[in-house]
Amino acid sequence: MPPADGASSRLDGSNSCSYGSGRPGFFRKRDAGRNTRMKMTLEEMRDRIDVLDRQLVALLSERARAAQMIGHLKAVTALPIYEPAREKVIYANVRAANQGPLPDIELTHIYERIIDVMRTLQQNELASERNAQAVTSGSPATGLRRGGDVAPGPGTDAQTSETGKRQ
Repeated sequence: MPPADGASSRLDGSNSCSYGSGRPGFFRKRDAGRNTRMKMTLEEMRDRIDVLDRQLVALLSERARAAQMIGHLKAVTALPIYEPAREKVIYANVRAANQGPLPDIELTHIYERIIDVMRTLQQNELASERNAQAVTSGSPATGLRRGGDVAPGPGTDAQTSETGKRQ
């Protein structure tokens, strides 16, 4: 059955698409030998990408759960959510593990976004916890500033950034 986009042949124009081996299970083996070639149709490649996408979603969800747990630990130990030194370590680890084909800078951009989303998740989780504690204790909840630092609550002597007036 031809793909929906009308591409009925294989990618190299001769009804075949050859790739070298390098990732176990990624392509089906066509023949044995020193330079093993693989063949895969556009539809098969898209199916493989769909499988990889589902794996990425599962891994990102697992990473998000770990980030939430770290957020809880940071709250208990009064550490800030935003830790630029830790982020630099993560980027260095990602670049060291990169074997291509993505350039390091592009992979770093992807991780910048992942970390930004995880940091927001931690901030939202922390704000929810503080609101829940405020409701149960009867005290007003405090918000978070950018970077996860606690914003002063009512009755403090700090200025708000929006009005410049003291709270």
